[in-house]
Amino acid sequence: MIANLLCQSFKRFLRSFCNCFFLKILRLIHSFDPRGGGPAEGVRQISPHLAELGVFSTVASLDSPNSPWLYNEDLKAIGLGPVFGSYGYRRKLPCDIRTLALESDCVVIHGLWQYHALATWRALRGSGVPYFVYPHGMLDPWFKRAYPLKHLKKWCYWPWADYRVLRDASAVLFTTEQERSLARQSFGLYQANEKVVGYGTSQPPCHKERQRTAFLDQFPHLRGKRLLLFLSRIHPKKGVDLLIEAFAAVASLEPSLQLVIAGPNQVGFQETMQQRAADLGIAERITWPGMLCDDLKWGAFRCAELFCLPSHQENFGIVVAEALACGLPVVIAEPVNISADVAAADAGIVHADNILSTINALRQWLLMTPADRTDMGERGRKLFSDKFDFASVAKNLIPLFDTALKNSRNR
Repeated sequence: MIANLLCQSFKRFLRSFCNCFFLKILRLIHSFDPRGGGPAEGVRQISPHLAELGVFSTVASLDSPNSPWLYNEDLKAIGLGPVFGSYGYRRKLPCDIRTLALESDCVVIHGLWQYHALATWRALRGSGVPYFVYPHGMLDPWFKRAYPLKHLKKWCYWPWADYRVLRDASAVLFTTEQERSLARQSFGLYQANEKVVGYGTSQPPCHKERQRTAFLDQFPHLRGKRLLLFLSRIHPKKGVDLLIEAFAAVASLEPSLQLVIAGPNQVGFQETMQQRAADLGIAERITWPGMLCDDLKWGAFRCAELFCLPSHQENFGIVVAEALACGLPVVIAEPVNISADVAAADAGIVHADNILSTINALRQWLLMTPADRTDMGERGRKLFSDKFDFASVAKNLIPLFDTALKNSRNR
């Protein structure tokens, strides 16, 4: 009995001692499925860098607990599903979130417009646990222009839901100044403690030759070709149609050019684009490898000579940062929110998100000398190191967490 009490007392002391030096962060995200794109990948990439600074992460998603992507992670991942519909409603979700949050120092919400954000707000009211919100571009006014009916639906939801989520957050975290500026243009009643904290990815893994070999062994018909690479979700928002039209316009200028369009086909848009490529007579010059991971993904970056992302809306673009980290120059559209940084560093070519501008950007690239392309790639590598390496971005978050904790303890 006495030994048991001593053991419990020692555990409480040890927990209090560790909490003086370590922070525990609970991250709420709709899905941790890697096919979902940037937010889930960003969580995976930044967590090890935060851990090196004494901040340890637990990820809670609305995925089913037996989802395969919750396992074999370097951080603890919990599935709170199943939930109802794409909105992710479940009646007991706020209670489950509150239980997890009370074991943490801070909470970070990733994304808006789904129940995990509102459920977290409901769970943390009166708890004393501070929380932060990453909108991940979901307040961009592009959406109200592209999907006006959906925007009207969001307006009905906004005043009693996500407006409150943002209003009561310790801080709303934006990845770029452009994202912060755009976020103010979508809804009235907007109120938030805005902080621009940056974003990015990790340094690419070593073993360049192994990565190149893995990619070319998988796609041997690409050996000796000049590769233009698109790597993202195959979705109308990403401007895949612009890239195919532009590639068709310049393909005759260089017979060895090959376009690689890699990524998950989430909404069935790939079939439409493949038919368009066939109509333009370039179907044989486009490779569709699907979603690439690990050495195959990095091998695609290593084998390409240009990365292309003509998106109509892109909050940050982790894949752009990955390309820059590999010394791969980029051709990206202005709505990619780091386009101003890329243009200022002369690390790529920035163009308007229309067909003519995309064509002109590819032609400009083809007219550059090999030496100029190499220099542009080196400037991109430096831009990544200076602004988009998560090793440095993670340090921007520590003062925000510390301040929020001090404020909550003083209430």
